[in-house]
Amino acid sequence: MKEDADRILIVMPAHNEEAHIIQCLESFANQTRIPDEIRVVNDNSSDQTGALVAEFAKNNPWINLINRTSSGEHLPGAKVVQAFREGLGTDWSSFDFIGKFDADILLPPDYFEKIQDTFFKNPKTGVCSGLLYIEKEGQWIYEAISSTEHVRGPVKLYSKACFSSIGGLRPFIGWDTADVLLARYRGFEVRTQPSLKVKHLRPTGSGYSTQNAEFQGKAFYHLNYGWLLSLIAAGKMGVQRRKSTLPWYAMKAYLQSYRAKAPRMLDTAEGRFVRRWRWKQILGRLL
Repeated sequence: MKEDADRILIVMPAHNEEAHIIQCLESFANQTRIPDEIRVVNDNSSDQTGALVAEFAKNNPWINLINRTSSGEHLPGAKVVQAFREGLGTDWSSFDFIGKFDADILLPPDYFEKIQDTFFKNPKTGVCSGLLYIEKEGQWIYEAISSTEHVRGPVKLYSKACFSSIGGLRPFIGWDTADVLLARYRGFEVRTQPSLKVKHLRPTGSGYSTQNAEFQGKAFYHLNYGWLLSLIAAGKMGVQRRKSTLPWYAMKAYLQSYRAKAPRMLDTAEGRFVRRWRWKQILGRLL
């Protein structure tokens, strides 16, 4: 593997994560390849998140705490990207890899060593991660809310070239789907390492609600899926969650965004690529 001359920056938005933050940071500190810097963005927490990070950082000077004051308004997608951007700052280009990680995960000790090796062996790789696992009845099982080829939001690591090419993260619902699609649009490859099992301490979308479905509908609009792809995606969501009403709420939110002429996350050319890519995936599975 290449020498560790290539620098890794991790930005970790955290809101009320006192239950998990120390375990999470310990898993970073125990890496065979420790990131060069972690910036924990304490985003308006009302618990001891900030104090716990500050204490842990005393013995780990490569960890920096950034306290952020933000509104209590629930802005799915946008708020986490805003916190990420504050942590990213203006000096990110001095790093070779940029990561967006959540504060409720536990990494295997060789995580960054193997991920970085993937980038070195496959220079076209733009985004890479391990896979997320959740605990169920005492067993750690794959969190099957997306395919094993998708790089999930809590464990994003980008090459500097890819991150720069896609324009960073966009403050919309669905940003963590847009980034990998934009990476492909810009000619980069997206890879996962199935051998790297990341423990997700707080499962995604537990108790999936009508509000979550509405957020998904807005994401379909932002991603420029179009009517038919959005309907297929909404139907799939209903089947996976075993709730027949969820597609209705998702498409209702899509229609509301359409009628309001809400801004889209992707431009016309990007949206055209995304639709072609999605249809290719669908037809590939059918055939």
